[in-house]
Amino acid sequence: MTGRSKENFNRNYLNYVNGFAPPTQHFKTLSRAFLVGGAICCVGQFFRSMLEFAGLTGDELAGTVSVILIFFGVLLTGLGVYDRIGKNAGAGSIVPITGFANSVASPAVEFKTEGYVYGMAAKMFVVAGPIIVFGVSAGAAVGLIYWLIAL
Repeated sequence: MTGRSKENFNRNYLNYVNGFAPPTQHFKTLSRAFLVGGAICCVGQFFRSMLEFAGLTGDELAGTVSVILIFFGVLLTGLGVYDRIGKNAGAGSIVPITGFANSVASPAVEFKTEGYVYGMAAKMFVVAGPIIVFGVSAGAAVGLIYWLIAL
């Protein structure tokens, strides 16, 4: 295929595909992502302010807010709500820490019928990445051990 015929083929193919695909509404898509991502961050800031008012500071405050947001991300994924948010918000639901929680919990929910080890655990590690999941698990275990020692 010559260079000119390849260009015509690519142009014809793109015209064919664009005939089936609806046009992207960039402003609408970006607005939704911005609003949903901002709303998730506002919820996190609300929890931070409430915990700060309760007396938490520093690393304890940051860690507690992160755990709360991860918990709600997993809870909403398990209830099927986070997927609907993601369909409407796009990247706005992926960027915050709740998006990470969704990426871990979603395969676990989807493959739970295959059992705990070969379904939930194996698929959870494949999608989210073993390094990230093991890092979070190790961090939680070390934090728990440190907390038990400090008592």
